[in-house]
Parts: sequence; structure tokens; C-alpha cells
Amino acid sequence: MKALFPLVFVCFVLGCSPARRITRDLHTNPIYTDHFTGVALYDPARQKSLIQYNADKPFTPASNTKLFSFYTGLLSLHDSLPVLRYVTNGDSLIFWGTGNPLLLHPDLPDTTALSFLRKRPERLFFSPVNYTGPRFGPGWAWDDYNDDYSPELAPFPLYGNVVRFQNGLQSIVTASPHRFVDSIHVSADGKAINGVKRSEFSNQFTYSASSKSARQDVPFRWSAELAAQLLADTLHRTIGIVNHPLTPNARLIRGSSTDSLYKRMLYVSDNQFAEQVLFMASAERGGSTLIPTTEIRRMVDSVLHLPVGAARWVDGSGLSRYNVFTPNVLIDLLRLIYAKVPQQRLFALLPAAGQSGTLRSLAMDGKPYIFAKSGSMTGVYNLSGYVLTKSGKVLYFSIMHNNFTQTVSEMRRRTGELLKEIHERF
Repeated sequence: MKALFPLVFVCFVLGCSPARRITRDLHTNPIYTDHFTGVALYDPARQKSLIQYNADKPFTPASNTKLFSFYTGLLSLHDSLPVLRYVTNGDSLIFWGTGNPLLLHPDLPDTTALSFLRKRPERLFFSPVNYTGPRFGPGWAWDDYNDDYSPELAPFPLYGNVVRFQNGLQSIVTASPHRFVDSIHVSADGKAINGVKRSEFSNQFTYSASSKSARQDVPFRWSAELAAQLLADTLHRTIGIVNHPLTPNARLIRGSSTDSLYKRMLYVSDNQFAEQVLFMASAERGGSTLIPTTEIRRMVDSVLHLPVGAARWVDGSGLSRYNVFTPNVLIDLLRLIYAKVPQQRLFALLPAAGQSGTLRSLAMDGKPYIFAKSGSMTGVYNLSGYVLTKSGKVLYFSIMHNNFTQTVSEMRRRTGELLKEIHERF
């Protein structure tokens, strides 16, 4: 017994518990102190915070913001997604979009709208007037218009609001939808272009004749006229445009399961899906207009009660650097999500570390034990979700890294090592 006393005394003084050891590392280890790091770890069974390191400091969340859009969808959307609203008036059918992004989507198409409209005997008219908001979210980078992660916001998206180009043999470029084939041009001045570049304000695309074979999705400029043309091309019938207000008696058509959209949104961090969830949440309220920003304000003020100074939520995807959340705010959100969704379903929707989605490259041994949403942009890497420990606990965590100069892959590696220690020691 006497021999054990010095060891017990040292552990008492230095703190041998896993939480104390990790907290000490967070304060002293250069891998955490060479940039702005925040960590919150919470045990729901004991209703106790285990680690608090800069946990009440605001961070740029990047795609961790999608967890807020996910929760909005859980509270607002039905089991099947709203597709469109319509009314009939004599020999005419007028329809409005609900913001559903799956019509003719290149990776997750929903044919409900096509099947419905194809069978209707009336003349078809699309009314775009239920959304008058901007094409980009607040704080989005203006020069991202050509990148696949930045498609435009719209009440009636088609093809994911992107053109899918394939540069094949002999530098022949194909496009889907096919309507854009005549809008592709080889660079006239012979200047080398990295991939396909769209004109900022028109649907004219340029590529270099020396470009290598590759697939590339480029957002197109959405307009009501273009949406009607693309739909007409598929249905092989005329689609007119009318500026007719959405009426209270409009009927709602539903389509694909909500979980199919959530899973892709969370697995590949699909920005458009996250943004359009807010559109569809607005559509579910049955108003005459789609106002996604109102859904954010409603959630912030009436549901989440986010504390002033600890959170600012401005878009659905996290593309905006105006968003800020503390690790503890994300812990509170994870608690609400876990209470709403059974664990088996929730863990099937979230990426599993080392196995699926954006966490596939996060090295893990054995059976997955991290189910979480990542968020990254230049100088930002965050991971928030659930970790299963060897002792059988489910812990909530939020690990946030901001203002670093290292690569995102390096921050991902450091985060994985910290979570491995949590998994093994708690």
C-alpha cells in the first residue's frame, strides 16, 4: 500500500483522468496551440461536460452548418419531399416550385414531377414568382460561381442547376443537359484553361483544346425561361411562363423520401441540398412565397434560442464565412438531433469515419466509432458528431480548428488522433 501512495499522489496532482490529460494537451501541445482550436465533449448519460476548451468561443463552422439545416428539415419536412404545387384553370395547369432540388438531378433524380406533368392533358405553365430572393447566399465568395459546390439558389432547380461536362477523346466535350452543347467553345486565343469556365453572367462556356479527359460540373445561370426550356426538352411539350401568384388552393405533389436527400447532403456535404432544405421547409408552411431566410430566423429565435454572441447563422450550407458557432452550441444541437432521430437511423445518415462520405479518408481501425459531419474551407476544419467509446458510451463532440496554415488533411489527421484517444480512454 505504501508503494502505491506516490503514484496515487502524482496522478492526483497532475491529473491522470483522460479528460484532464487531454485538456492539458490542448493547452500545451503545439498541434493544438499553433492555431485557434476549440473542443467540447459531452456525456449525455451523466449530463456532464467532460472537456471544455475554448468551447464558448465563436468559430467559423463551414459545413458543420449543415447540421442546422438537417435539424430544420427534421422538424419541418414530411417523410416525402414536396415537389411542386399546382392549380388547374380550364385547359391550363399552373405550377410553382417548392425548391426541391431532385428534378433531373444527375446523381439523385426524382421523376415524380415528370410523371405527373407528362400525364396532364392541360397546357402547362410555370410561375416563378414565389421566390424573389438572391441567387447566392449572404457572404458567398463571388468568384465561386464556376465551382460545382456553388450552384444558384432557385425555386425550381433542374439538373442540380449544373451542367455536367465530359471531355472525351479528341477533346470532344459533351454536356448534360444537351441544350448546352451549342454553348461550349474552345478558347479563341489558345490560352490554356483549367477545365471548363463559364462566363460569369451568361451560360457561355469555354475550354482549352488541350484539356485532358475529365468530368466537371459547372453551375449554370438559372432563369425561369431556362427552367421552362429544360423541362420542355424532357417532356417534349411546350412549357409556358406566367407570373401568377401562388394561390391558397394550390395542391401539393410529394416525391422521394426525405432521408435519401439527407443522406447525400451529409455524406458528400452537398451545398445545394442543404440550401434547398430551407426552401422546402418554407414551402411546407403553405405561404405564397419561399423565404429560406425566414426559416433560419424562426429556428434561431423560436426553436434553438441561440444565445447572442455564441452563434450567427446566415445560410443553409456553410459556404458563408458570416456563420459563427461555438463548440457548445453544436453540442446542444447534437443533443436535439439525437433526441429526435433513433440512433440506428441517425448513424446511417451521417458519414462513418474510415468508411463513408467525407470521413472515408479519416483513418480508423476496426468497426466505425465516429459518426459526424465535417466542415472545411481554407484555414478551417471542424468535425462535430458522435463517438462510441470502448466502454460502450455514446459521447457528443465538437472539435473546431480555425486560422491554421497547414493543409486540411493535416487537421483531419490531428482530429482523428484526438478522437481515437477519446474512443479508447473514456
